[in-house]
Amino acid sequence: MSRKRIGIAMSGGVDSTACAIMLQKDYSVQGFFMHLAQPDFQAQQERVQEIADRLGISLTVIDLQRQFAEKVLAYFSSTYFDGLTPNPCLICNREIKFGLFLEAILASGMDGMATGHYVRIIEREGIFHLYKGLDPLKDQSYFLSRLGQAQLSRLIFPLGERNKAEIYLFVEEQGFTGFAGLESQDVCFLANETVGDFLEEKFPGTLTDGPVVTRDGREIGRHNGLFRYTIGQRRGLGIPDSTPWYVVRLEPQTNRVVVGKEDELLQQRVDIGDLHWLAGAPPEDGSRHEARLRSTHRGARASFSLSGNGQAVLNFDEPQRAVTPGQFAVLYQEDEILGSGVIL
Repeated sequence: MSRKRIGIAMSGGVDSTACAIMLQKDYSVQGFFMHLAQPDFQAQQERVQEIADRLGISLTVIDLQRQFAEKVLAYFSSTYFDGLTPNPCLICNREIKFGLFLEAILASGMDGMATGHYVRIIEREGIFHLYKGLDPLKDQSYFLSRLGQAQLSRLIFPLGERNKAEIYLFVEEQGFTGFAGLESQDVCFLANETVGDFLEEKFPGTLTDGPVVTRDGREIGRHNGLFRYTIGQRRGLGIPDSTPWYVVRLEPQTNRVVVGKEDELLQQRVDIGDLHWLAGAPPEDGSRHEARLRSTHRGARASFSLSGNGQAVLNFDEPQRAVTPGQFAVLYQEDEILGSGVIL
């Protein structure tokens, strides 16, 4: 009986390398690499090819530059210009990595795809459930919260029950070294650029300054482009005072940055839209969950209720700081991801 064929999403890092080594024992493995908008693509491709050669597996490069620009860069840019703060990694994972890239891997004859993400999949009665990785410092479940059943059914995550220290030791025992300091960055296409510099370069002439105002409309400064600011930002406002000012709201219609004091950053009710549930159905009204409001948020307890028009409300037990429209709120039941929505 022939072995199942699995395509490994390779990046040149320790996690995808460990993933390939682990699966070679039980599967027929091939390597695949995405060409997106990586500033160091050539060097990265050479490294991935070197690792594939050492593993004795083939490597196929899938060119998704145009689709990445259309689906991820366009979303990233337009969201900032709308006065919101995007998370391109969630969109890229849904549309590109576990979308078009997965489709290309399956079309090449593979039975499934494996990646080095620190998450777990458990199937129960034909439904695929997504869980946090067991290493709390490396768990990447937040970033996969927009995936669906068709995608989850074709995925393998060998590192979900491991921790990072184990993975470094494992690959070293297999003779692979030199991975220190090669952690992938969150926004792969920015390299060393700031968001503001990236947008100004891509959209010259869009930089328009405007007023910085308090919540009662009093102008106390000027900003140098709305997309250079995000909720909770303190630095770069240039407003001298005995206590710091923070960005509390962005108003693209009036081109104003609204600022306030620390206590004005707190809110207990969070409205979310563009809802997505991994198993297909929302939680019950009034159910209580852990909700994470950004990738670095530790999570907090909140009650959930649908509010109509495809939206829902999270009421937190404790006020949350710097809730940022455009980011994703992700709901968990213990370690399982239930779904997510965009913060309104």
